[in-house]
Amino acid sequence: MRVANKPFTSLTAGDLMSRDVTAIPRHLTLKSAAHLLSQAHISGAPVVDSVGACVGVISSTDFVHWAEGQQAVRCDGAHPMCACSDWQVLDAESLPAEEVGNYMTPDPVAVGPDTRVGELARMMLDAHIHRIIIVDQNRRPVGVVSSTDILAAVANTAAFS
Repeated sequence: MRVANKPFTSLTAGDLMSRDVTAIPRHLTLKSAAHLLSQAHISGAPVVDSVGACVGVISSTDFVHWAEGQQAVRCDGAHPMCACSDWQVLDAESLPAEEVGNYMTPDPVAVGPDTRVGELARMMLDAHIHRIIIVDQNRRPVGVVSSTDILAAVANTAAFS
């Protein structure tokens, strides 16, 4: 994050975005996508087509929607399969072998790197989302800005004022 010495209102997606993007191929199985997200310690990622263009987002919310019909495992903290957060899938083997494309959120909120922080925040609020995919002119993901990134920018710029 490159926010030092910049007024908050002049910050852009390019200043705030995480550049290490984990992209999930649309044809990947839901189980494999869950594994990738878990390995990267993230709760969501852009879904890309065969040419790398962003066509959706798979997130913890999508896994929760899948799991809504599943029998819940009571978690008392002592069970070795306890999840630490709501989005963790307790039994990855039970995930369907279907493609991520069937479970992702299509038409993600995606913007270019020059989008200002105020607009990013407004988009997140309006769409009730926690991340925006930053794309190049070919809609290939080049970064992700999360609500935590915006909060960190507020905290960091406040420290410099």
